[in-house]
Amino acid sequence: MTDVQHAVNATPSWEPRAKPPADAPNVVLIVFDDTGFAHFGCYGSDIDTPAIDSLAAGGLRYTNFHTTALCSPTRASLLSGRNHHSVGMRFLSNVDTGFSNCRGVITHRAATLAEVLSGAGYSTFALGKWHLANMEDCGPAGPMEHWPLGRGFDRFYGFLGGATDQFSPELVIDNHPVDPPSDPSYHLSEAMVDNAIAMISSQRTTSSRPFLSYLAFGATHSPHQAPADYLAKYRGRYDEGWDVIRARWFEKQLGTGVVPPGTELSPRNPGIPAWDELSSGEQKLFARMQEAFAAFLDHTDAQIGRFLDYLRATGELDNTLVVLMSDNGASQEGGGHGMTNELAFFNRFRRRARDMLDQLDAIGGPNLYNNYPKGWAQVGNCPLRFYKQNTYEGGIRDPLILHWPGRLGNPGTVRTQYHHAIDVMPTILDALNVEVPGEVKGVPQMPIEGVSMRYTFAESDAPSERTTQYYEMLGHRAIYSDGWKAVTLHRPGTPFEEDEWHLYHVAKDFAEIHDLAADQPQKLAEMKELWWREAGRYNVLPLDDRSVELFAMRRPDSDLATGSKRYLPGTSHIERFAMPDIRNRSWTIAASFTNTPGVEGVLVACGARTGGHVLFVQDGLVRFVYNAIGEETRLESGTLADGETIVSVRFSKRAEHEGDLALMVNGGTVATTSLAMLP
Repeated sequence: MTDVQHAVNATPSWEPRAKPPADAPNVVLIVFDDTGFAHFGCYGSDIDTPAIDSLAAGGLRYTNFHTTALCSPTRASLLSGRNHHSVGMRFLSNVDTGFSNCRGVITHRAATLAEVLSGAGYSTFALGKWHLANMEDCGPAGPMEHWPLGRGFDRFYGFLGGATDQFSPELVIDNHPVDPPSDPSYHLSEAMVDNAIAMISSQRTTSSRPFLSYLAFGATHSPHQAPADYLAKYRGRYDEGWDVIRARWFEKQLGTGVVPPGTELSPRNPGIPAWDELSSGEQKLFARMQEAFAAFLDHTDAQIGRFLDYLRATGELDNTLVVLMSDNGASQEGGGHGMTNELAFFNRFRRRARDMLDQLDAIGGPNLYNNYPKGWAQVGNCPLRFYKQNTYEGGIRDPLILHWPGRLGNPGTVRTQYHHAIDVMPTILDALNVEVPGEVKGVPQMPIEGVSMRYTFAESDAPSERTTQYYEMLGHRAIYSDGWKAVTLHRPGTPFEEDEWHLYHVAKDFAEIHDLAADQPQKLAEMKELWWREAGRYNVLPLDDRSVELFAMRRPDSDLATGSKRYLPGTSHIERFAMPDIRNRSWTIAASFTNTPGVEGVLVACGARTGGHVLFVQDGLVRFVYNAIGEETRLESGTLADGETIVSVRFSKRAEHEGDLALMVNGGTVATTSLAMLP
């Protein structure tokens, strides 16, 4: 046979591509941030959330759904189907503490929902908050293996960290950082939905494959920011104060079946004063902060409505499973007086209401990074106790809505089965008839630790198939088992052996009001022993109660720990956690340029309106400004000579977080001052 005959008789073949199951639905997974159990209108509040309420009216509301009490851990559980300690996310993704339960990333042994669905033939899109990559790896050089595109998503538009300015966010598109938007009409929630629509529309031009769209809004994490018309809408809405509003929301919850008959409203949390005990200035400020929160949530709901309208208009909604939830309870991070700059919380500054009243009219706008006081957070968690970070129900019981036209029994009804964030991925895969492979990208997989909730779709009274769940967050611990719960509030820095355990029969005591620890010591002992067994099973140990102080930690081999960095013209925006760490150490920043008449501009800038530093040339002078949460330290030179110029700023540490600051031009000192740096 000739070579020509061989070529003619050759049989072509093609590597088969993954195909989704027949009639596989799209999946839309919407995640809110720091939104409490009661915050949606359909869960009790008076905040306008018509789009979310419509999903509940056409779907199912779950009132016994739980999370981990913190954002990165819940997202790790949600997207992996495993407990957060199991996959390496004990705390936030900001740090790797050197222990397997706190790597700041999801282990590759736990494939994400996007990785599994991508392998099953889905297109996958992520928008908004990620916070699942170790933050020191979030610079332009990565490594990017734990960025969204490294964990199964085809496209990404959003931010990699835990929070961002909604008007001027730290944006990443796919795998590259971009400069923050400068359009004064920009808002991140709107841009997320614009890009989600564009991604789906573009995909539909060449493919009929189903899609996963993961929309993780910045709302309602601080800063609470919304367009001016939404802020105006809520003016005066909360002047009656948190006691009256909380009681009103609770009555609505009872009337709509969000809480069972006989539920009691928990007393105010420790440290929360009666509204009538506040000064008129405090009342005015605190009400305005709650107005900004409500406007932020309302505006986000409008964007969800816009996205649902698009799915409806394109014929996609009827074949789309929508899952909407929050990642933890409402936040206490605003402290007792709220904040107009939340960096104050992470630097452990405490501001009083009188220090912020002059900023009243700027709250909710682009120039502040505001958060409300925890008295309003307790309203958002109504009728529950405590907050985000705590393992009481106020931190871990959260709203969950499922919407899937024609596939859910008795739309508009409530489901009360006990479930957890680790159960969402198994539920979605069960609904799609997709199994988790034993190996993904060559890596053997851990067992899924969640259980499917699909049995609840048709049977509202079916017994819960999750009977046990442990909790641990920042040293706070809890264990749920068959309607009972034991829980602690841990004080950082104290021995765990000194923690006081409380016992509640939560099947009958929805808001954990009646502590039965003294009455049933044997039951409490059983629950504590169960916690330790579950902790051993799911990699919870060693216990660690450190929190924001870990933000300064870097891996020993981190590139950021090196002595110097050089930035050339054209360098892209760098995530703040990937910048050289100048905290509590001596440092020098130097820049060179050719000075000519009229030359102006920024040489180096790190931070934003809320804090940071900038070295710039203006009016023929070189200037340096250090912004410590609104308190500015300034240095400036005399008029610069023309020609090659080297300017530098040198900080010489002489005490903890304190030192001497010098501005230099061509090696000569032109200005000095003392400086107290943020920790």
